Amino acid sequence: MEETYLLNVEGVKKKILHGGQGELPKLQDGSKITFHFQTLKDDFERTVIDDSREAGIPMEIIVGKMFKLEIWETLLSSMRAGEVAEFWCDAIHTGMYALVSRGMRRIAEGRDPLEGQKHRCGMGNMFDYHSTGYDDLDELQRTPQPLIFIMELFRVEEPSAYKRDTWAMNKEEKLAAVPVLHSEGNRLVLRKEFAQAAAKYQEAVICLRNLQAKEKPWEDGWLKLESLVTPLVLNYCQCQLELGEYYEVLEHTTELLQKHNDNAKAYFKRAKAHAAVWNEREAREDFLRVAHLDPSMAAAVKKELKQLGERMRKKHVEDRKRYQGLFQPPRGP
Repeated sequence: MEETYLLNVEGVKKKILHGGQGELPKLQDGSKITFHFQTLKDDFERTVIDDSREAGIPMEIIVGKMFKLEIWETLLSSMRAGEVAEFWCDAIHTGMYALVSRGMRRIAEGRDPLEGQKHRCGMGNMFDYHSTGYDDLDELQRTPQPLIFIMELFRVEEPSAYKRDTWAMNKEEKLAAVPVLHSEGNRLVLRKEFAQAAAKYQEAVICLRNLQAKEKPWEDGWLKLESLVTPLVLNYCQCQLELGEYYEVLEHTTELLQKHNDNAKAYFKRAKAHAAVWNEREAREDFLRVAHLDPSMAAAVKKELKQLGERMRKKHVEDRKRYQGLFQPPRGP
């Protein structure tokens, strides 16, 4: 099935390649659109620039969340579920495509899509884009041109019909999500599902860090959010201890202690991680600091120090036997 016509938008043509079903979707702020897309140059070879199927994961956008390529919402709003359509878009609509594609490619590569443009104003960010890191996208930036988008619409979900990712939430929604995530993490810990619990704590921390980024460090709003972050990070570290991810614990507790150097629980968890990776001196220093900061933990510290001493003595004996065996001459027949 092919039908070519102009949308009610200047510089856009649409060709239906496969008809869809049902009514046209009614988009509203917060609606989630799931689709596959292919981007091509408007040249003789129809050169492919991007193809979401290569990543194997459909594209998702949230309506009203400042997606940089606004024309995509317009294109998708003209499609029915199951429809495949080809759109020709003039350069007036495609000027931001190189930046959008750069972010999508970085995500597919497991990299930070905002690398190089954090904590910068909009004008400052413009100077980060002199090169996208991809030759074909740099060409698009230098010479804006018409592009062809082939899209397959899978579904449109209303805001209440799906679990919204935290990045798509506003400030109030993020604040409301944090105690829920905290409670879910605690419930999973009781069931000894530590990996799943850690993911809940981590998601809650990300919510709060996103909100903190909009506050001035060490002022009231920032401090209030930090007071919520700290117990979540400690819970996350406890899960990582249970999972044997000791270097992960060392990283996060050290970062926490750089801000809050009187947190006995952070020292305690870091000491246990040091002990687990045989950093005896560091472990002892942290355990002793715990007892100094919080005398109520002295008994727990004494027990840990005793276990540490026993483990280190056993290790020294095993090491000595192993090294002796290396230097003994081989026995004759």
